[in-house]
Amino acid sequence: MKPIVRKLWLFFIFGFLFFNLIVALLWFGLIGNMPSISELENPSSALSSEVFAADGTVIGRYFLQDRSNSKYAEISQNVFNALIATEDERFTEHSGIDGVAVMRAVLLFGKKGGGSTITQQLAKNLFPRHNPNAFTMPFIKLKEWVLAVKLERNLTKNEIITLYLNTVPFSDNVYGIKNASLTFFNITPDKLSIDQAAVLIGMLKGNTLYNPRRNPEKALERRNVVISQMEKYNKITAAQEKEFQAKPLVLDYHKLDYHEGIAPYFRQVVELEVKKICKDLKKDDGTEYNIYKDGLKIYTTLDVRMQHYAEDAVAQHMKDLQQQFSAQSKYKDGTIFDKHLDDVNKTLKSSDRYESLKEQGLKDAEIMRELNKPVKMKVFTWRTPTHVKDTVMSPFDSVKYMKMFLQTGFMAMDPFTGEVKAWVGGINHDYFQFDHVNTNTRRQVGSTIKPLLYCLAIDNGFSPCSILPTTPVDFPEKHNYDAGGSKYGTLPMRNALALSINNAALYLIKQVGQNAFIDFIHKCGIQSEIVNQPSIALGVSDISLYEMMRAYSMFPNGGINTQPVFITKIEDKNGNLLKTFVAEQKEIISSNTAFRMVKLMRGVIDFGTGKRMRFRYGIQSEIGGKTGTTNSQADAWFIGYTPQLLAGGWVGCNDRYLRFSSEALGQGSAAALPIWAYFMKRVYADKSLNIKADAKFVAPDGFTDCGDVIDPTSKDRASNYGNQSSGTATDSSDIPEQTVPDGDWNN
Repeated sequence: MKPIVRKLWLFFIFGFLFFNLIVALLWFGLIGNMPSISELENPSSALSSEVFAADGTVIGRYFLQDRSNSKYAEISQNVFNALIATEDERFTEHSGIDGVAVMRAVLLFGKKGGGSTITQQLAKNLFPRHNPNAFTMPFIKLKEWVLAVKLERNLTKNEIITLYLNTVPFSDNVYGIKNASLTFFNITPDKLSIDQAAVLIGMLKGNTLYNPRRNPEKALERRNVVISQMEKYNKITAAQEKEFQAKPLVLDYHKLDYHEGIAPYFRQVVELEVKKICKDLKKDDGTEYNIYKDGLKIYTTLDVRMQHYAEDAVAQHMKDLQQQFSAQSKYKDGTIFDKHLDDVNKTLKSSDRYESLKEQGLKDAEIMRELNKPVKMKVFTWRTPTHVKDTVMSPFDSVKYMKMFLQTGFMAMDPFTGEVKAWVGGINHDYFQFDHVNTNTRRQVGSTIKPLLYCLAIDNGFSPCSILPTTPVDFPEKHNYDAGGSKYGTLPMRNALALSINNAALYLIKQVGQNAFIDFIHKCGIQSEIVNQPSIALGVSDISLYEMMRAYSMFPNGGINTQPVFITKIEDKNGNLLKTFVAEQKEIISSNTAFRMVKLMRGVIDFGTGKRMRFRYGIQSEIGGKTGTTNSQADAWFIGYTPQLLAGGWVGCNDRYLRFSSEALGQGSAAALPIWAYFMKRVYADKSLNIKADAKFVAPDGFTDCGDVIDPTSKDRASNYGNQSSGTATDSSDIPEQTVPDGDWNN
C-alpha cells in the first residue's frame, strides 16, 4: 500500500474514531452540558402565565416570552402539513438527522435548502446556542445532532412536532402556535385554515421580513410558496393550491400586551397580587413559582361584559366632563399652574427624558432649557377615536397638559360573594398607568363616610326616625363650629343623610364618640389611617375606593361585611391546583340595622343629593347610595348598590389643586354619579347578566323600622317622619352637597 494511501486511511480511521469519541463524550455529557432524559421529556422553556375572566376568556398574559402550549389534538392538521412540506418533508422517516438533506446542503451549498430537520431546530429552540464562533460552532452543531437523536428516542413524532410548534418564535415577540393564531387571526390553532396555517408557517423563515402585519405583500408571497410546497408533497390538491393562493391576506390582529385589551388596570393589580402569592407557592424542588416563566393559569372573577360596560361608561362621562373642566377660567390658558410651577418642575425632573439628559452630562439649567423646546410628540386626547394626538409642544408644556386630565376609579362587585365584576383604574392605561381603585390609592372620601357614622349611631340606640339638630356643635378643639346646614333646624335622620347635612354628622360623632367611630371604620375592613378628630365625620380621611366598597358591602348583604376578591384559583401549567381564594366575611351589624341603613340610603337617591339618578338618568329601580364631595371639589364620589350589585366611583385630578371651581359640576352627584348611572343602564339592558331592574330589597324577618326615638328637641317630630321624608321629593333640581370644610381642625 502506498504511503499516501496509508496516510489517508489512517486519517480517515482516526478521524472516524475521534468523531465518534466526541459524539460519545457529548452523549454522556462529558463535554459541555447535556440535558438529562427528564429535561428532554419535560423541557423548561419559559411559558407565559394566562389570566382568565370568569367565563374562561383569556384577558391577558404575563411573560418574558409570550408563549403558551397546545396539545397535538388542539392544532389543525393544516399546520402540521404546512410545516412538514416547507421545513422537513422526510420528518416522519428520519431519526432526527436527515442524511439526504445534509448531503444536498453540502453539495449544493444550501441553494436547495438546508440540512436541518424539525427535530434539530427543536433542539436549538429548547437549548439555545451561547456565544457561537468559528471554533465552537462545529461542536455546537454536533451537540444539536446528538440532542436531536435523543429527542427522537424519547419522544414520539407527534410530541416532537407539537413541542416544536409550541417553542418556535413568530413575529411580534410571540412564541408558540397558540399565541400566534390568537394574535394574528383571533382563533385557536385547531381552527386554522390552509391559507392561515401557511401564513404562520411562512413567518418562520424570517420573523420580521414575513410579518403579515408590517409586510403584508412579502407575507402573501411567502404564504403562497408554502401552499405550493403543500401541493408538491401531496398535502393538498392542485385545485386547493389554486383556491387558497387566490385568497387575500386577511388578519384579525389581537395582541395582548401590557396596555391594550380589556381591563389593563385590573390585569396590573392581578399581576402584583400573584407575584406576592408566588412567594408562598413552592415547586417540588423547593423553588418559588415565577409568574413570567412557569405558565400559571390565573382564574379571576372579572365579568367581561360588565367590564366593557364600565369602560364604556367611564369614556362616555369623562369625555364630556373633561370638556367642561378644561373650559374653566385659568385652565384653558394654563395660568392655573402659575402658582404651582415647582410641582410641574418636580414632575418633569422625575421623567425619563430628564434622566437621559442628565446622564449625558448636562447641567440642570441646560436640561430645563432643552425641555422647554417644542418637539414632536404623541399625547392623550378625548377628541380622536384612538385617543392619541400628534402635536408639537415642549416637554414642560406636555406635563401641564397631561396633569389637567381628570382621572377616575370605578369598581363593581357582588356584595354577597365578594367577586369583583369590573375594575377601571383610570381613563387610559397607555398614558396614565396609576390605578385609582386599589388599596394603595387613597383620597378624601367626603360624605361617603357618613353612612358608616349613621350605621354606628343606629347600632347605639338611634332610630331612623330620630330627629337630629343641624345647629353648630361644640367640641374641645373648636367651639360652636358650623360646618353647614344650620338653616334646616332639626331634621329626621333620613333627611339629614339624604341632604348630607354636615352639622348633623358632627352631632352624631359627638354622641357616639370619635374613638368608637374609628374602631368601627377599621372593623368594616378599612385599614387606612384615620386621624382622631371630629372632622372624620365629614370624610377628611384618605381612603381607597377598594376599602370603601368593602365597607359598603354590609348594607345590601344583611350586615355581612365581604372582602372584595378578584382571583378565584391559580393552577400550574399542567392544570394542577395550587391555591384557591374565597372572600373573607364577617358580621358587622345585625340584618335589622343593615336594612334600616338601606332605607336611609334610598332617601339619598329618592329625594337627596343623588336624586338626579331618577330625574336625569331615568333609573327607577331600588337603589341605596351616597354621594361625596371634598374641599373645593377636589374629589367627587358616588357609591351605590341595588339588591344584586354594588358599584362605586371616584373622580378628580391626581394633583388636588386642580379641581372644579363650580360646585354644580364638581360635586359627587355631577362628577361621579353619572358613571354609575351609565354603567347600570347597560347592565340592566343586558338580560344575560340577570341583574334585574325590578329587584327589591327584602326586609329581614321581624324587621321594625323605628324603635325608641332619640330627639334632643321634641319627640313630637317623630310622628311626622313619614310626611317630612317626602318634603323635597318633587323638586327635580340638583341639591348642592355640603363639602368637607377647608382648614385644620386642630387650632
